[in-house]
Amino acid sequence: MTTTITDLSPQAAPLPAAPHGTPGRKAVISRDDIIQAALKLVGPHRSVSTLSLREVAREAGIAPNSFYRQFRDMDELAVALIDLAGRSLRGIIGEARQRATVDRSVVRGSVEAFMEQLRADDKLLHILLREGTVGSPAFKAAVERELSFFEDELREDLIRLAEANGTGLIEPALTAKAITRLVFAMGATAMDLPPEQDAEFTRQLEVMVRMIVVGTQTLSENPSA
Repeated sequence: MTTTITDLSPQAAPLPAAPHGTPGRKAVISRDDIIQAALKLVGPHRSVSTLSLREVAREAGIAPNSFYRQFRDMDELAVALIDLAGRSLRGIIGEARQRATVDRSVVRGSVEAFMEQLRADDKLLHILLREGTVGSPAFKAAVERELSFFEDELREDLIRLAEANGTGLIEPALTAKAITRLVFAMGATAMDLPPEQDAEFTRQLEVMVRMIVVGTQTLSENPSA
């Protein structure tokens, strides 16, 4: 499964035509062009924090100075990539949860959607998983912000499902945080595994998440347990 990146920026700003004899340079560049170029360079073993401005500009087919028409610096580009990755993944997993009608299918659908994005060509999930551990303080803060968005949306879904299914739920915010942090920590491990292990890894991750869900239901019925 891959995602299409659209509507990321204002109208592309026109740049002066490339000098005669400078092949491959684009006369018009947008934020999306630069973001797409950066996405081609990152991957499971390449962090956004290791990219250089000249490297991204070369991939985008622009002069290095043209980069500054769209981004103040590489930090701003990295934060834009993290924000994009978070929005994309939240939308995909949110749709998987909304389609589910019972607790088990919610867990399975969400985990499967997460793993599909882990192997997607656009590498957006890789950015979230890597920058939260190896990026600059600004990058880590951006990742933390995206994780908090996941937790807020998951908390609302947990409450909705508990009410619909008549099950208990204790500390929904903490339950959502436990699930989110588990999935992202395990996802960082899964990036380095061969794809043929995905099925078993997905099964294990689903069981772990269900343990948390069952635990919060049990505690709601017996808080002293």
